[in-house]
Amino acid sequence: MNLLDWIVLLGTMVGIAGYGAWHTRHTDRLDTYLKGSSSTGWFTIGLSVAATQASAITFLSIPGQGFESGLGFVQNYFGLPLALIIICAVFLPIYRRLGVYTAYEYLGQRFDGKTRLLGAGLFLLQRGLAAGVTIYAPAIILSSVLGWRLDLTIIGSGLLVIVYTVTGGSAAVSLTQKWQMGVIFAGMVTAFIVVLQRLPDGLGFGGAAHLAGALGKLEAVDFSLDPARRYTLWSGLFGGLFLSLSYFGTDQSQVQRYIGGASLREGRLGLMFNALLKIPMQFFILLLGVFVFVFYQFQPAPIFYNQAEWSRVAAGANGAVFRALEEKHAGLHVVKREKIAAWQAARAAHDPAAEIAARTALIAAQRATEQVRAEAKTALSAADPRAKTKDSDYVFISFIVAQLPHGAVGLLVAVMIAAALGSKASELNALGTTSTIDLWRQLRPLAAHDESRNVRVAKWFTAFWGLFAIGFALFAGFAENLIEAINILGSIFYGVVLGLFLTAFFLKRVGGTAVFWGAVVAQTLVFVLYATLSISYLWYNLIGCAACMIFALVLQAVLPANDANSRQ
Repeated sequence: MNLLDWIVLLGTMVGIAGYGAWHTRHTDRLDTYLKGSSSTGWFTIGLSVAATQASAITFLSIPGQGFESGLGFVQNYFGLPLALIIICAVFLPIYRRLGVYTAYEYLGQRFDGKTRLLGAGLFLLQRGLAAGVTIYAPAIILSSVLGWRLDLTIIGSGLLVIVYTVTGGSAAVSLTQKWQMGVIFAGMVTAFIVVLQRLPDGLGFGGAAHLAGALGKLEAVDFSLDPARRYTLWSGLFGGLFLSLSYFGTDQSQVQRYIGGASLREGRLGLMFNALLKIPMQFFILLLGVFVFVFYQFQPAPIFYNQAEWSRVAAGANGAVFRALEEKHAGLHVVKREKIAAWQAARAAHDPAAEIAARTALIAAQRATEQVRAEAKTALSAADPRAKTKDSDYVFISFIVAQLPHGAVGLLVAVMIAAALGSKASELNALGTTSTIDLWRQLRPLAAHDESRNVRVAKWFTAFWGLFAIGFALFAGFAENLIEAINILGSIFYGVVLGLFLTAFFLKRVGGTAVFWGAVVAQTLVFVLYATLSISYLWYNLIGCAACMIFALVLQAVLPANDANSRQ
């Protein structure tokens, strides 16, 4: 990065944070601090909902998913539009009618205090850990690729978001997220244009798509019924439906984005905006990763994309092994270029038989390249068992730094940090709100009417969770692809939380004691199954939800009749 990149990066980040802090510096009413402005329109709500989900992990990991596995990850979102329709029809009207600050207040009104605390506690545990992942994700990658100190990157970005989130609360989050999403969309479009321009002359969008398809990168839908396959049409429709229902309908970081708008209609329009936006947006980001994959079929590609890690280990005693692997990879890359040229010539000649034979040879060359990459990861792990061998998260940022012009590099790095700040701000705001409303005011009922004190408490809780996330990120390490790490963590908890809410909505005879212990047993079951089964993590959303509801019904059947606490 040169001076221009730093000007673009720092100007964007400090400008947005300063703008949000300044315009919401006088937010001193609890309702505004926790819910945001009551005049917020649907477009701001929609962008805020999108920015909350679209963390830096989205823009670092999803292109890497497209590069490595193609478009199949998009199936993860197939259940999302239906989930948002259900939330608009069922969840949102109830939240607005009751005037709650948090989704878990509703559990207290419908059941009892212990069920409310259970729902809030599961959220705080899951989202508090996820906040650490959210800040760790861009920091570990940016520090590796750009040479920044990891601890300073984590602390710097963490403190920046704490400042404006504590200052302005929910209003600051929504205000800054509009500009952050603008930066994100501009940056991703810029990256897509650049990768198309860097493709060989004459290849173009259509030629790149054909090559990606020949190498199996455009297979977006998998109809397999194998539950062990991570992403299929069925896991996306059913597991993804329950994941989205729980995330958008019961996770306070999302609920807080749409319950405080100008009206029920504005909240619904904001959610429907996301129902229409999310799948195309994720498809576009995955396609960007696929096109980066095509780009590296014609340009020298590293054998391992986390070059800082590779160089560190390769400089050790086994350097000759790593150099030999690099030479083997470079030789296979030349062979693959030849196979691509032969396949393109067969297509141009409209010779189906020759095209099939050339494609078969091309696929074999690609598999040989993948095999030597696997050998490189094995050698890396053998040389240092602590080394991170998952490099897909580093593909896109490596492309940005190596291929984009100066200024655009600063903009794309700003995209990563803007996404991290937007998502983390929502998480901290929600954690502070839940801690204040569902813990502080629940345990200190006399404080409920002291508005100024509650605002101060909310700010302290928000700062506490921000520092907790920074501390967790400083000592954390994640081996999985980061977008998967977030979804796995959510799937372990979200199903049971959703089960609490669906029981509240639809099982009117079930009371607080039955659903509380049903949820505890269901969460224990999910922990056990996750430790012992090898199935797609998306299914745990369905399993946890169904188990919670079934156990609650069974327990209610054996409990005394007067336990059916069905307050509405």
